[in-house]
Amino acid sequence: MTRTGLLSPRTLVRKFMPSGTTGLGGAGWIKTHRPKAFGKAVAPLGRIGSLEARLARNVREVRKAQELRYTVFYEEMSAIADAETQALRRDFDPFDAICDHLLVVDHDVVERSKPFQRKKPQVVGTYRLLRQEVAERHGGFYSTGEYDLQPVIDSHPNLRFLELGRSCVLKPYRNKRTVELLWQGIWAYVLMNRIDVMIGCASIEGTDPDRLASQLSFLHHHARAPEDWRVSAVEDRYVEMNRLPREAVDQRQALRELPPLIKGYLRLGAYIGDGAVIDHQFGTTDVLIVLPVSALNERYVNYYGGDGGRAAS
Repeated sequence: MTRTGLLSPRTLVRKFMPSGTTGLGGAGWIKTHRPKAFGKAVAPLGRIGSLEARLARNVREVRKAQELRYTVFYEEMSAIADAETQALRRDFDPFDAICDHLLVVDHDVVERSKPFQRKKPQVVGTYRLLRQEVAERHGGFYSTGEYDLQPVIDSHPNLRFLELGRSCVLKPYRNKRTVELLWQGIWAYVLMNRIDVMIGCASIEGTDPDRLASQLSFLHHHARAPEDWRVSAVEDRYVEMNRLPREAVDQRQALRELPPLIKGYLRLGAYIGDGAVIDHQFGTTDVLIVLPVSALNERYVNYYGGDGGRAAS
């Protein structure tokens, strides 16, 4: 209780939240699914200077990733928070409980709120990773709410899929070094788990597809997945991406407008699914990324290392 005798909003949420709420890291969180990294001394997946990429090791670190996502999605961007999300100041959903969470941690951040300054590692970047075998035990991938993934999964029965999602980086760290470290971590994880295909939704800010016509049309004409990798948006959410004729698209302008994350995927060799999806909660228009490991740009494979062990400095 506060001194006024009233419970704070955060306390109220916790008081009436079921103890087994998996999306928040409640009492039943680890019992539901124990991510690969939990309870282990996790080896770094990459390091550049004071920045280290590794998997989250416990619930506290997952909550730090959720706090970072809240900062970026709800405070900086235009996502709409419900009362629970706003009170906890964390972006969360039930998928957090079954995913591994890739973190970029800065070991040189100085904590200034204490009487004596000390360095305290801070989570400055994150990606959420969901392996196919885990998804199948818990109702499927997050992306199935927007895209019909099953046909492409069924047509490649011997391949292992990995869903990438909820990626974000704290604003001062949005630079080549941090992005490289995230990809070094993902590549090490892909090799460690023998992943064959990466999938996931990537977002463009805005919910008016006509205003995004140049970007969507560019992706449709120049990055659309071939038939054997084509995934369509679910019928009731499908938004046409072919909004301008191929010859009307200014390729340079479209590339300048595209978010850095999507441009990064394209450089790696990714394909784009058929149809976009409007996400009104997050204020974005989503496209599906399909990235078979076999299609990865050889230059990047050589750069990050065929064994995932590139020495970063």
